Amino acid sequence: MIQVTKTFLPPFDEYIAQLKRAWDRAWITNNGILVTELEDKLKAYLGVKNLLFCSNGTIVLQMALKVLGIEKEVITTPFSYVATANAILWEKCHPVFVDINPTDFCIDVTKIEAAITKNTQAILVTHVFGNPCDTDSIQKIASKYNVKIIYDGAHSFGTVYNNKQLLSYGDISTCSFHATKLFHTVEGGCIITKDDDLYEKLKLMRSFGHVGDQYYSLGINGKNSEFHAAMGLTNLPHLEQIIKNRTQISKRYDLLLSNSNISHPVAIDNTVYNYSYYPVIFPNEKIMLLVKNKLELNNILTRRYFYPSLNNLPYLESYSKCSTSEDIASRILCLPLYDSLTFDEVENICKIILSVIN
Repeated sequence: MIQVTKTFLPPFDEYIAQLKRAWDRAWITNNGILVTELEDKLKAYLGVKNLLFCSNGTIVLQMALKVLGIEKEVITTPFSYVATANAILWEKCHPVFVDINPTDFCIDVTKIEAAITKNTQAILVTHVFGNPCDTDSIQKIASKYNVKIIYDGAHSFGTVYNNKQLLSYGDISTCSFHATKLFHTVEGGCIITKDDDLYEKLKLMRSFGHVGDQYYSLGINGKNSEFHAAMGLTNLPHLEQIIKNRTQISKRYDLLLSNSNISHPVAIDNTVYNYSYYPVIFPNEKIMLLVKNKLELNNILTRRYFYPSLNNLPYLESYSKCSTSEDIASRILCLPLYDSLTFDEVENICKIILSVIN
């Protein structure tokens, strides 16, 4: 069976060596030495000032909205994982969906201003598949209308844009470290901000709003454990090789599918991509489903990612048309991509795909 993704697991003895440091202290949660060390190493890798290691990539979106005081309208993308929209709804805010562009599948910045109203408080958008949004244009719009920028960077770890790590943009940027991501801590995520005051508020918010017996603010349990931090500390040194392997596999896909009528999202200029996913877009939904089913018959799993377009979620109060997102969502498929996928496996996957579409 070839999965659509496969968790990278480092050498077991390396993980145990990290874990033993916490084990020997009998300190396995509540911001121990491994969590603190991981935060420091992530800040150094990403070139950011303030970062908190948290329990997952969804809670950090909720924390971002809460700490910025967002209570009304949030402009967002319909083309993302459901957590992006759910975080907005969970915090009792109103998502305003703006369609995507057909090249990189990120939000279409030319349509944002038309969606802004007197109730707009934030722009929360996704760097789709690790491709950068047009951060310069979004910043200009946000400054003009005095709204906050939150980037859902769940796919963005390791992507560099304009010589800066992509997770360094925005008022707040978040990331997921779920086991399916190219850098993972089994479960986990982080929240990043340049603002020192926001950082201090987030640090309290992550830990129930108190330090010892002193209570300062409303808070939740957004902490993560030493067991998870140990996995992050073990995986981080392998990241360069992981991205290198995924790059080579993706280039192999590119070569083998180059003469087909399959298309791909294209990142904007000045991007060093992290190869977090390998999405392909078929001419229509019928062909996509035929390919998906044929691959499954050969024990090869793919994923309709992202589907459905989030403006079609059944629990929304109203429907907002987003034609491009709905079209792409109906035709897209993510093919298997992980660091240990072999060229022979890639060639077999492509052979099956081409046998269907040709």
